[in-house]
Amino acid sequence: MDYINAFWVGGLICALTQILMEKTKLMPGRIMVLLVCSGAVLGATGLYEPLLDYAKAGASVPLLGFGNVLWEGVHDAVQEEGLLGIFKGGLTAGSAGTCAALVFGYLASLVFDSKMKK
Repeated sequence: MDYINAFWVGGLICALTQILMEKTKLMPGRIMVLLVCSGAVLGATGLYEPLLDYAKAGASVPLLGFGNVLWEGVHDAVQEEGLLGIFKGGLTAGSAGTCAALVFGYLASLVFDSKMKK
């Protein structure tokens, strides 16, 4: 049942994002920022944790999950280090995922022959 819940919640997030892209004039970059900020706000209000418990990877993999990771990092760092944690926490919490994305993206560019669109 975990796989089904992850599939439909992740699919719903992606479908709502696609509708937002097609029905508004928002640029994709702004929609991405909206998703990350929404994940942080849901994490700050305590609404993201029950969703994460229910949908697991269906909620943590989309950009909402990245926003929640940033929020958790900032929250924990502020608890431990005070005001400096506002600047340090998000970078520390999101660094592993960001580094992995860069490394695997680079490795993929070495394996595949990418070409510019015409």
